[in-house]
Amino acid sequence: MKKLVATLSAGTLILTAFTATTTTAGAQAPTRQPTSIGYGGAVSSVDPDATNIGLDVLRRGGNAVDAAVATAAALGVTEPYSAGIGGGGYFVYYNAKTHKVYTIDGRETAPATMPSNAFVNPATGQAYPFAQLVTSGVSIGVPGTLATWDRALEQWGSLSLGKALKPAADLADRGFVVDPTFRLQTLENKDRFAQVVPTAKLFLPNGDAPQVGSLFKNPELAATYKLIGQQGPSAFYSGALAGEMAAVAKNPPKTADATLPFFPGYLQTSDLAAYKTIDRKPTKVRYDGLDVYGMPPSSSGGSTVGEALNILQPQHIRQMSTTQALHTYLEASALAFADRGAYVGDPAYVDVPLKELLSKGFGAERSCLIDPQHAATKPVKAGSPDGDYSKCGKSSAVEERPDTEGRSTTHMVAADKWGNVVSYTLTIEQTGGSGITVPGRGFLLNNELTDFSAVPDPKDPNRVEAGKRPRSSMSPTIVLRGGRPYIALGSPGGSTIITTVLQTLTNRLDRGMTLPEAIAAPRASQRNTASVTAEQAFIDRYGAALAPYGHTFTPAGAPGSSASEIGAVAALEFLPGGAILAAAEPARRGGGAAGTAWPVRVR
Repeated sequence: MKKLVATLSAGTLILTAFTATTTTAGAQAPTRQPTSIGYGGAVSSVDPDATNIGLDVLRRGGNAVDAAVATAAALGVTEPYSAGIGGGGYFVYYNAKTHKVYTIDGRETAPATMPSNAFVNPATGQAYPFAQLVTSGVSIGVPGTLATWDRALEQWGSLSLGKALKPAADLADRGFVVDPTFRLQTLENKDRFAQVVPTAKLFLPNGDAPQVGSLFKNPELAATYKLIGQQGPSAFYSGALAGEMAAVAKNPPKTADATLPFFPGYLQTSDLAAYKTIDRKPTKVRYDGLDVYGMPPSSSGGSTVGEALNILQPQHIRQMSTTQALHTYLEASALAFADRGAYVGDPAYVDVPLKELLSKGFGAERSCLIDPQHAATKPVKAGSPDGDYSKCGKSSAVEERPDTEGRSTTHMVAADKWGNVVSYTLTIEQTGGSGITVPGRGFLLNNELTDFSAVPDPKDPNRVEAGKRPRSSMSPTIVLRGGRPYIALGSPGGSTIITTVLQTLTNRLDRGMTLPEAIAAPRASQRNTASVTAEQAFIDRYGAALAPYGHTFTPAGAPGSSASEIGAVAALEFLPGGAILAAAEPARRGGGAAGTAWPVRVR
């Protein structure tokens, strides 16, 4: 801990309020501060406007859930390609009164009439190309984000939904300053956005992405938030707005010269009216004396992060060299991903052996398969979580299926002065979701259904089924030490979310890094594939040292593209004496924004 305080004190870190800089358009852009230490609660997200809104809620007496919903609603304004009421997510909450962790599954669902072969070209028997499926009605699942906000506030909040949404509505009305990430993401989606009439109107004014430094306003979204604030969730899940969402899913509002096929979807008003969030028991594993809680299925995040930690526990990577520790991390991740692919899906449709996947015996059995000198040939086989474990257990073949989870999404964390903590990941899946904006409403609909496996396979736990929740990798995580919060974190990034959370945890807990260092470190993601996906900085720093083990690396994306970065962590660490360290990315996605309510303890 002394190293942490010294490192933080030496840097430009202890800031709890964001200053503003004037842009070329004369607008005030809040400065991003990736790290802050203070008291009275904290918020960390990818965006300074959103973080500031959450902090203001805390300073006015709101609790962590109030701040989380207000921050998430603001991210729907400033991060519309990553999150919003057209999508879904997972909410993990530590209650300081009960000393327990709770979760809300707000994942999107497949419409009730969706057939198992919805993504298959009948002429070929093969799946349509992903690029055609994503920008279409067929990819749109029933949104769960708004229902998640309402459920969280109902159980644990102190604000009404309307009051929690008001700051974000005001932000949408007055606008936010466009940064390079927003413009880059718009340009990367320009071709498909331009083929959807309301999307082009909103996000491509005059045929171009908004300029950096300009003010982007979304009065339509502001009006939608205000409507929901006045009428409650029923304004979204029934009535005119529900009819409009179903209509654009069935008949996407494409331009006259559109070249994409825009397959019609299956979303109906009855699907929206029937949507419900699910309160689920969190996953839990014990790692080096800490209790690590995560999100259970329909997410694969908690089970896969948890299993990987159980695989790593017998390895004692904190005693290893950096190269050996990274080799072991990559191998443990591949083994856990093999089991994820074989066993994890929506528990309403799949008998997920969750208890055994998270058992110490199964973890130890899988751990013994790690060769300390050689990388296993990938894909490795899935294990047998059957309750009968030996030193090195039996395994079964697993098919390497293509990964279609988008790398967008957003994550935020919040804590309050009473000790409550939220770790919340929300998404519309691909950057820009389905690309379909609901006309006059100011928000994009998700493409979450492309998270299903495209071709039906009765052995695949993630095959398309009506009413089912597609498997997700979102991994909002809360770590307790002695029954009290120690670390809360999560990340966007599709299936790389799991490895990002795992690597950040091991960086902090095993490799002697401070939390800001753990977040900033270059990343690699081994998801049971022949080559490891990695940021170029990781390849440059560690590639040569890991090559003798047999690891090969593929850059995550083209230099300068948003895909070249893996994840965007937002995290909190709870320090001795009641202080909180809030941390966000220093560079990825242009840098995140972390803040605390007060620089000193306020009684």
